[in-house]
Amino acid sequence: MPKVPTTSPATGNPVPPHFIHTLEANFVDNAGRTVLLRGVNLSGDDKAPLDHPSQVLDDFWESGENGGESFVGRPLNIDDGSADVHLARLRGWGFNMLRYVVTWEALEHSGPGKYDHEFIDYTIRVLRKCKEHGFKVYMDPHQDTWSRFSGGSGAPYWTLLACGINPRNITKTHAAMVHCEYPNSANPNPAELPAMIWSTNYGRLVVQTLFTLFYAGRDFAPKCVIDGVNIQDYLQSHYIEAFGLLADRIRDAGDLLDDCIIGWDSLNEPFEGFCGYLDLNSYPSEQGSTLKKGTFPTPAQSFRLGMGQAQTLDVWSFSALGPKKSGKLTVDPKGVKLWSDPSTEVNGIHQKWGWKRDPAWKLGTCLWAQHGIWDVESGYVMIPDYFLSLPPEGERSVVFIEDYWRPHWQAFASRIRRAHPEAILFVAPPVFAPPPPIDEEDLKGRACLSTHYYDGLTLLTRHWHWFNADALGVLRGKYGGATLPAVKIGEKAIRKSLQQQLGILQDDAQILGPYPTIIGEIGIPYDMDDKKAYGWTDNGKHKGDYASQQKALDASLNAADGPNALNYTLWTYCPDNSHAWGDGWNLEDLSIWSPDDLKQRSEFVTKLSDNSSAMLLKKGAIVTTSAATSSLSLSTLPGGDGGVAVDTEVKHAAITSLARWNNAYDFLTDGARAVKAFCRPYPMATVGRPKDIQFDVNKSEFKLTVVVRSDDAPNSEALLPPRSSSSSVSTVSASDKEIELSTEIYIPLVHFASDKVVAQATGESQQQSDLDEEVVVAVDPISHSSSPFTTAQPSRNPSSFDLPASLQSSGNSSATLSSPLSTALSISVKASEGRYTIEGQVLKWWYPVPAEGEPEREYTITISRMGGAIKTKSAKKGFWAKLRPFLCPCCTIM
Repeated sequence: MPKVPTTSPATGNPVPPHFIHTLEANFVDNAGRTVLLRGVNLSGDDKAPLDHPSQVLDDFWESGENGGESFVGRPLNIDDGSADVHLARLRGWGFNMLRYVVTWEALEHSGPGKYDHEFIDYTIRVLRKCKEHGFKVYMDPHQDTWSRFSGGSGAPYWTLLACGINPRNITKTHAAMVHCEYPNSANPNPAELPAMIWSTNYGRLVVQTLFTLFYAGRDFAPKCVIDGVNIQDYLQSHYIEAFGLLADRIRDAGDLLDDCIIGWDSLNEPFEGFCGYLDLNSYPSEQGSTLKKGTFPTPAQSFRLGMGQAQTLDVWSFSALGPKKSGKLTVDPKGVKLWSDPSTEVNGIHQKWGWKRDPAWKLGTCLWAQHGIWDVESGYVMIPDYFLSLPPEGERSVVFIEDYWRPHWQAFASRIRRAHPEAILFVAPPVFAPPPPIDEEDLKGRACLSTHYYDGLTLLTRHWHWFNADALGVLRGKYGGATLPAVKIGEKAIRKSLQQQLGILQDDAQILGPYPTIIGEIGIPYDMDDKKAYGWTDNGKHKGDYASQQKALDASLNAADGPNALNYTLWTYCPDNSHAWGDGWNLEDLSIWSPDDLKQRSEFVTKLSDNSSAMLLKKGAIVTTSAATSSLSLSTLPGGDGGVAVDTEVKHAAITSLARWNNAYDFLTDGARAVKAFCRPYPMATVGRPKDIQFDVNKSEFKLTVVVRSDDAPNSEALLPPRSSSSSVSTVSASDKEIELSTEIYIPLVHFASDKVVAQATGESQQQSDLDEEVVVAVDPISHSSSPFTTAQPSRNPSSFDLPASLQSSGNSSATLSSPLSTALSISVKASEGRYTIEGQVLKWWYPVPAEGEPEREYTITISRMGGAIKTKSAKKGFWAKLRPFLCPCCTIM
């Protein structure tokens, strides 16, 4: 790394010890070490208010019409102690970064300019809790297909009305798929929602219209004026100011910026709407974010459906071989229109929301017809390429990302920097699209490319295949329109392809400059193969078997290792996940942990329920539990083995304390899904830079290669507290200044725990001779003496694996842990040079830095588990486990 500046490139102010720099395409701590930021999105739960997951129709429309609901309680309950348990678990898995999900709706659901200050106060409290646990955080203004009320998440209900849309008619006009009304509003059965069909909303009228108005209303909808401004300015100004206010309040909290909140993502997965469409009479061919599945109208057909006219639509199916046209379906709205009735606004003024609509913008008819694009009476599209060129002259074709996305990003970034001057701006262009060039006056030396990556075939088919495809290569034109060369056969070829694709995304950052890259979302579905791992198939014989999920997730995260050495935040961690409803949003099920995967423990279990999954779905039961009443609990487990009924008091004790777990290994594995894939070793802070990261999840073998230059010698004094303001003498001792900083590698207990610790956690017996022969390094698994973000002093901020003090003592002694968990690792270490020590789940490695004028050096360290990868007897099916599916549902085997 080059010499770390002592002043910020954004403000010119002196940098504090906790400052994270963006230098030479890496995050760098104030001592000059390369930092990898890896963690999780907190949380997918934040897309909807408490107790209102997407499948629930009751009060759905009414709550929006009445000003929405509070999102207080999302993502964590910080009053009952459960937040400490969840955050301690995340830290124990080695995560040091959170992408904190917030929606526009959560901030401004009550109406234009009416902000939910109670929610903002609550958010600040949660962020402080994240800081207590030592996390770095970047804020995520999240959306999917615009809003909950258009089948996704993000914007408040009133934004749809402001755009002249009647949300209650969305399903009837096929303008979007709304989960709680699927397949139709008359007879909804949300349990039947097909996988990922929510994303087809990007190819339907409501979402296409809303994003066009948001980004390009001035050019393409000049008649759409509200409160004296174009709808583009109206929507963008409210969105930007809502998040600007949140940033102001976080700044005013006084203890969060830069030390904890290091930056802000831009709008999640932005969409171009109609911008750039070649022909409104045909399917969009260039927009990779539009999935063909189910009914798939052309824009022209969507226009007609929106005006209540019947249309015969193509129907598509999606298989492992991709999308295929499978039939046709006639959809007849029977005259019901998408557009709001004129009677809802008297003299152009909305009685509830208060805006005044310009007389030229008529309610009750398609706004695109009002702009002369098509004729309602005949259905004829008069200007099929209306959105292709920039108006008014149409001199050149629209380039959405440069013409519309970048100006909005600049306006948002400017507002955020007013509140958070040192913010790292996480630049998030549309999915799989490279960013446009952005002026350095906007980036100011503090930026990061924020991109997403999912293994699309696995995500869409809910299956780990023996083949895959280079999806990014196809979208970027690598194969010249051919698809066969993009097919990858066999696991080795798949893993190589995934790593190459992430490398291409990483290279996109060079367009911005020498900035790092973070994969803001990456993950896999856990409900693979008809929820086989949940025990929902084959009489439950595969219950708890996440082998396929482990292979799929390991392939994706291995792609972030290797020479890429990428930062990432997994999607997602949902405290309220359930096997029946997944993450509580459109049947997505990507949470890396679930209370439904907690092990049954005799002290927590009462008699079995006879509820089946079919009955639960028929009754519309909400299987997920509220975080307000504790979400770390066993809820009904449908299918095969019935359900486990646990009373409220026991559920509360289970989430607010560590009493239910035998040791740290038990705590970190219980409820985790494919934990060996996502809880993996990595260099948290490197003297020099990581050249290659290799981890064999099946063998528990880790190999790190680093490259060190003469100017990579870390400056330990830069991590020390500043001098006292009342004295010119430093407040730190001479011994503190002599601390020699190391490369710090996270060594997960999940992979490297000793046999004794595993036996204690699983309740399995172990021969004394085995214990005697163990080669172990005794450590405290929940703490270590330094982290990339704090000084290496005994007196420090909470580190990666500390247990919150609130969990160690409480008035309710039966539900708390009286002392920190302790355990041992069993590892073998081979380093090409230098020395090392182990503190907690962290290995510290010191090696020589070349002297000035000497060439760079390369060092390698290999870490493996003594005796090979952990294998527990419980992973093997015993007699009772095999017999269980044939027993009556009232029987329980403890």
